Amino acid sequence: MAQRSWLTKYRASKLASFALAGGLLVFAQPARTQDPPADAPAKPPDPSPAKPKPNKDSATQSAPDQPKWDPMRADKDVEVGKYYLRKGDLDAALDRFQDAIEAKPGYAIPFRYLGEIYEKQGKKKPAVKAYQRYVDLYPSAEDAEKIRKKIEKLHEEIDKGK
Repeated sequence: MAQRSWLTKYRASKLASFALAGGLLVFAQPARTQDPPADAPAKPPDPSPAKPKPNKDSATQSAPDQPKWDPMRADKDVEVGKYYLRKGDLDAALDRFQDAIEAKPGYAIPFRYLGEIYEKQGKKKPAVKAYQRYVDLYPSAEDAEKIRKKIEKLHEEIDKGK
């Protein structure tokens, strides 16, 4: 009796196909379906196709405990904000400096520029707050004394206005 190959030893119902992929032998068996019981009512087909749910997954929205810290973006926001400030677009500059603060909260430079913008807009209290935050974060800055004098001047103007 001739010797059979090892593959023919398997029953045909158990082995549907095989593939040699990357040195691994993969066996696949056919899916076994079961007929529904005869007494089970047939399900009517759904007239409307299922709509996929919109993807609402965002790293910062779905995980609020995750920081939005991005120092590279903060530097770029400051650079672009300074450009807008030179061009005279205070609102655009303000937005960019606020974005820089959001991306890197301990970054002092945007607070200095925010103080400058608020001062130009005549908003003295927010200017004082921004300048003070700048000095608190960067007390050894070259212009720290100049900023402190601006803060004192703005406080005097605020007191006169009351």
